Amino acid sequence: MLRTFFILCVFCLSAVNSQALVEVYQFDSDQQRQRYQSFVDDLRCPKCQNQNLAGSDSPIASDLRRELHELLKNGMSDKEIVDFMVDRYGDYVLYSPRLQPNTWLLWFAPLALLMVGGLVIALIVRRRNASAPERTPLTKTEQDRLNALLKKAK
Repeated sequence: MLRTFFILCVFCLSAVNSQALVEVYQFDSDQQRQRYQSFVDDLRCPKCQNQNLAGSDSPIASDLRRELHELLKNGMSDKEIVDFMVDRYGDYVLYSPRLQPNTWLLWFAPLALLMVGGLVIALIVRRRNASAPERTPLTKTEQDRLNALLKKAK
């Protein structure tokens, strides 16, 4: 029984350890390492739903990290790397897409919805104020009667 439990534990631990691969890349400078980290945090995995390259375990994310390392080692600028990734994988790899005609809806829809919502609220308030009955002051007789009722209630 104990032997079976031990074998089962070893099997489970080896299965867990085989899943935990850590990619280690050598960089020429600390600045190059920081640029790499910035890119893997800012670029999205093309396969994963809303996950950056640093947090994705998919094979394509691993390939992109390896490719990104090679591009940095080759001395490409940040703009060249971003352009390369967008040309190859599309705008989806950017968490903050560029402002261009096909992304206008993405950039300006929230502002337009906010303005429409403000206009609707303003119209509702205006209509409510217009339909509210006009308040007229009490006449002398009504005021005397109100005062009498208040004295009686005390």
